[in-house]
Amino acid sequence: MTMERVNLQEDWRFAEVNSDEWTPVSVPGTVLSGLLEAGKMQDPYYRENEYEARELLAKDYVFETDFCISEEQLNKKHCVLVCEGLDTLADVYVNEKLVGKVDNMHRTWRFDCKDALQKENHLRIYFHSALTYIREHEATPGKEITYEPTGGILGNQYIRKAHSMFGWDWGAQLPDIGIWRDLYLECYNAGRIEDVVICQKHTWKERPQMGELSQEEYIEAVEQSDTVSLSVEVKPEQDTNLENTKVIVTLTDPKGVQLEQVVLPIIKEAVCAEILVAQPKLWWCNGLGDQPLYKVQVSLVDNNQCVLDSKEYSIGLRELTVSTKKDEWGNEFAFVINGIHIFSMGADYIPEDCIYPWITKERIEALIRSSVKANYNMLRVWGGGYYPSDTFYDLCDQYGLIVWQDLMYACNVYDFTEEFEKNICQETVDNVRRLRHHASLGLWCGNNELESAWDHWGISETHSPLLKGDYIKQFEYVLPKVTKEEDSNTFYWPSSPSSGGCFDKPDDHDRGDCHYWDVWHGMKPFSDYRSHYFRFCSEFGFQSFPERKTIDTFALPQDCNIFSPVMESHQKNGTANGKILYYISENFRYPKDFDSLVYVSQVLQGIAIKAGVDHWRANRGRCMGALYWQLNDNWPVASWASIDYFGRWKALHYMAARFFAPKAGYIYTEGTKAVISAANETLENQSLNVTVRIRDVELNVLFEETVETTVKAQSSIHVLERDFADVIGSKKRRVFAEAVYTWQDGTTSTEAESFVPYKHMDLLQPQIETSVTEKDGTIEIQISADCFAPFVWLETEEDVIFSDNCFDLTSEETKTIYIQKEDVLSGKALSADNVRKTLKIRSLRDTYEQ
Repeated sequence: MTMERVNLQEDWRFAEVNSDEWTPVSVPGTVLSGLLEAGKMQDPYYRENEYEARELLAKDYVFETDFCISEEQLNKKHCVLVCEGLDTLADVYVNEKLVGKVDNMHRTWRFDCKDALQKENHLRIYFHSALTYIREHEATPGKEITYEPTGGILGNQYIRKAHSMFGWDWGAQLPDIGIWRDLYLECYNAGRIEDVVICQKHTWKERPQMGELSQEEYIEAVEQSDTVSLSVEVKPEQDTNLENTKVIVTLTDPKGVQLEQVVLPIIKEAVCAEILVAQPKLWWCNGLGDQPLYKVQVSLVDNNQCVLDSKEYSIGLRELTVSTKKDEWGNEFAFVINGIHIFSMGADYIPEDCIYPWITKERIEALIRSSVKANYNMLRVWGGGYYPSDTFYDLCDQYGLIVWQDLMYACNVYDFTEEFEKNICQETVDNVRRLRHHASLGLWCGNNELESAWDHWGISETHSPLLKGDYIKQFEYVLPKVTKEEDSNTFYWPSSPSSGGCFDKPDDHDRGDCHYWDVWHGMKPFSDYRSHYFRFCSEFGFQSFPERKTIDTFALPQDCNIFSPVMESHQKNGTANGKILYYISENFRYPKDFDSLVYVSQVLQGIAIKAGVDHWRANRGRCMGALYWQLNDNWPVASWASIDYFGRWKALHYMAARFFAPKAGYIYTEGTKAVISAANETLENQSLNVTVRIRDVELNVLFEETVETTVKAQSSIHVLERDFADVIGSKKRRVFAEAVYTWQDGTTSTEAESFVPYKHMDLLQPQIETSVTEKDGTIEIQISADCFAPFVWLETEEDVIFSDNCFDLTSEETKTIYIQKEDVLSGKALSADNVRKTLKIRSLRDTYEQ
């Protein structure tokens, strides 16, 4: 009587409709992945091949396979074809009988195919071109939509397919077709678990005083005072054959010890197990504590003790919400975990590839690990892509990254028809049920930028007010209602940015979250960040080019001019290459060659984002989050990403590891004044010594002062503000400010800033010396310079993640850089000799002749 699952991933082939040229394809697989695997098309990411590849997707395709099932499976009462991801418009046939139609790639589809099955079966899926569909779609009279996202294709809002597959201002126009997630057959007589709802309520007897204990002692005290009421509601699929069946719920602790088992007879539509957990091991975000995960196993058992169906969930015991309470500045917007208001640090995530079957567990984990290495505690899953796989959320659970989860709507206008409403409501149910148990899930957000688009992008002037009314209905009534019904625990926010909805100043600086683009799109200077005290900045960014190794994968040497056709085809933000040159002209001398320009663009990106984060962390309490745009790329491209398509860290990502550090220092200059701050995101008070020096470019110390202070837990302070005109005199172009932070645990960091733009500094050509050794499998690089060397960049022949990079050498002291085994991207063994032979070093002074 047990559930049997027949995987249907083998022996697939596909062909263009009305063609006899069949191509084998690995499933999950698509038209693009299949043609590339078979060597039947050119790399769509190379040079300008994107446009030729796009034309392939204007056709319809058929995918098919043959499979066998046993007599026993065939005789089961229920035989259901489960498709976890079909992209996007498809007709599904079993033995030439139509069993279902698909029109949403974000949904899991279940088709009863009992009557169509035989022992030997033919499964055929007819995919209709999304490009053809949106081109021929007829709008509702009076509700015509003319808005087109930058880099996209008009009409993408008419189809429930990842919008960015039609192109974005960082993405290629490759709306692929095919089977992008698993599909399988479920055969059973009775007893399928339809849904499991896990809720937890925390009760603390008393909370310790923050700051007086060490972080570990504080967390232990919080856990000892907590009791968790865990409820597990189980809903079996309704069936007349469920008499004498029961549900068994088992809770296991993070060490694998069974804590409790509850047995419940099925006497109604749903049964609920209640379990108390005293002094739980709590789940914390990265930077605060550990991520212990409990296991909840749910089994449906008949009267012969035969397991009919079972499900297992990893859960973290934690209380996680968002506070929007009133305060002296308006209304805060702060994530709160186990009673602790955190400063959210991280970036916005997009799909890792244009070709979705290429998004593997290994690539996802590499991206998550890189996020943790950069001291993130949060990722925002952007609404123009897709709902990531279970693997993504499992890894966020394991590594402690809170997920801000957009629903899949971005920068668009939607016609909220009855058919559309039914479709997206089921899409929401499918994904909320799949994701709600994850410890990492911190917020559901209705969409990306739709409210602000209606408010001040000009859409209201060009589109029917009926469509504006549709927005309110969709995102402030229907979707929050469905989300709340399926997940009453997780905070819902109508849009990003928003102050709470109803088009009430969605970019209000005093409440809600903001997206800030005056730096970059508005071409304002980096200092403009200091004029804004957002409550939570969930999107801001600055572009750069990927490193030369990445450019060489899509460009020939003759293409290596940023205004060549190839470079511009790998730049989807219109005049962005010109903007990069503008910002170079404001900050640096003109680079002497292409490689120098690429490097300088990355330095620019890093200092731009650092300027915003430094300001907002220095004003912790008023601002409670900084998520920059964007973490990653989906193909090799110039973009806002801090990690490129191949997983290579740009300068920004190395800087993020420093400016997102739990204990961090910040410095900025205005004229001859320097302002020095510090932030402490830990749960304990931290004593701090800050040594402030004014040095000249020869590293001579012209001024030195040490400030002793304490930074309270979860706070920031201004350490020093001083005008150094008396020290600097006429040497403004030859001096810089240095702040060395020494925390009570011995950790140190150094911040440096010039008093004039770097283009006006009289930098000397540094003589940089290195020595490379190997100890216990770790490569150590000792590096020093004989004069001030800003933005020192290391690279080797083998792609690696250095322990630090794009740093300033501000004194004669030697700095040590490490390469760990796990940080060699290829996984190959790396020797000190190889690093010694291939190590290349540059600093800012190397980028220009004079």
